[in-house]
Amino acid sequence: MRYPQFRLFVLFVLAVMAAGCGNARIEAEANRLAAVEPVSPTPAVSPTRELDVPYVPTPTEVVDEMLAMAEVKGGDVLYDLGSGDGRIPITAAKKFGTRGVGIDIDPARIREATANAESEGVANRVTFTEGDIFEADFSEATVVTLYLLPDVNLRLRPKILEMKPGTRVVSHNYDMGSWEPEKTKTLTVNGRDHFVYFWRVPEKGEEAK
Repeated sequence: MRYPQFRLFVLFVLAVMAAGCGNARIEAEANRLAAVEPVSPTPAVSPTRELDVPYVPTPTEVVDEMLAMAEVKGGDVLYDLGSGDGRIPITAAKKFGTRGVGIDIDPARIREATANAESEGVANRVTFTEGDIFEADFSEATVVTLYLLPDVNLRLRPKILEMKPGTRVVSHNYDMGSWEPEKTKTLTVNGRDHFVYFWRVPEKGEEAK
């Protein structure tokens, strides 16, 4: 989220959780969010339900690496789950002519992403839909992009594994638990490390290791 009060609340909750349970990953997430430069607020509009993930933009360098690692091309259909300001599908459409769909539960982000697609001249190739990523149908995707949290990735994993074999999945910062990525890469942007993970949906009957 871009609302300062919400970010402060998220940081407080993460800090309390980290202190209470000694969870290093939660503590690291609190530190990461605290280090993110604040962005300008937008008018507060309540999403359809509580957000699963606070809104933190992906750096441009990481977006480019995600698209490169997934070998995105013009014939792909890219779905960005938790699409925020729309920068991932918009960049794919501008660079490769990819058709993209962004799904976000926050109507403010949908309006912002739609406006960004129009200003970048790719509104004919990219659409943004307000909805719950756990209920949305993204089965037509050839590429799925994620910048969520570990528990959200794990909740999505069974649905992703039901997708067409060969579907490419790329995640910023967080993995899929025991599902080993095919490729990983670490980028340092403005002094902070960012991790990119890549998988392909296996053939039916094959175990995702």
